[in-house]
Amino acid sequence: MKTKAHIRYRLKDNTIVPGVTTITGILAKPALKFWANKIGLQGIEIRKYVDDKADIGTLAHAMVTDYLKGDKTNTDDYTKNQIGQAENAALSFFEWEKKYKIEPILIEKPLISEKYGFGGTADIYAKVDGVLELVDLKTGKGIFDEMRYQVSAYKELLIENGYPVDRVRILNIPRTENESFVDEIVRNCNIGFKIILSCLSIYNLKKEMKRG
Repeated sequence: MKTKAHIRYRLKDNTIVPGVTTITGILAKPALKFWANKIGLQGIEIRKYVDDKADIGTLAHAMVTDYLKGDKTNTDDYTKNQIGQAENAALSFFEWEKKYKIEPILIEKPLISEKYGFGGTADIYAKVDGVLELVDLKTGKGIFDEMRYQVSAYKELLIENGYPVDRVRILNIPRTENESFVDEIVRNCNIGFKIILSCLSIYNLKKEMKRG
């Protein structure tokens, strides 16, 4: 499949709760408006452009995670160009991986926080040179604050579910030559998680207000 199946997160009592990306979706993204305007002025249909990039990102993620699981990636539904760009991204991960001993523990494992009432799916939880690490994969122009907030939430999900985390890392694996490989160790996750909890509170209040 091109796009990942939407995961519905449920508490033990069957209550549906939001995922991390849904929670951060309430944050304002003023830069997106300027970017969308720039793309539109170039005569590019924004929806098709975004969908294409999303498909490439999905495939790149699959290539990396399938590799770590020892599975073969199905590329049947993708164009030659999408496969090529996804391979570029995956290759940058493979180059990075050569520097470390990676021992996967969880790959794309959906997790639930009964304590806070949200869910999320961490890309990679592994021992990296013996250190218990959360590794989040991104394909794009770089690493932004919203991504740091998200991994802070994934860290808390792992810890609550019995998986200690010693280090949090975001890897931006570029699709094309005009994008950069970025390897960032994320610090101040406690602050990032406070932002997540604030977003979650606003999300829940807005939902409650709609119910009247």
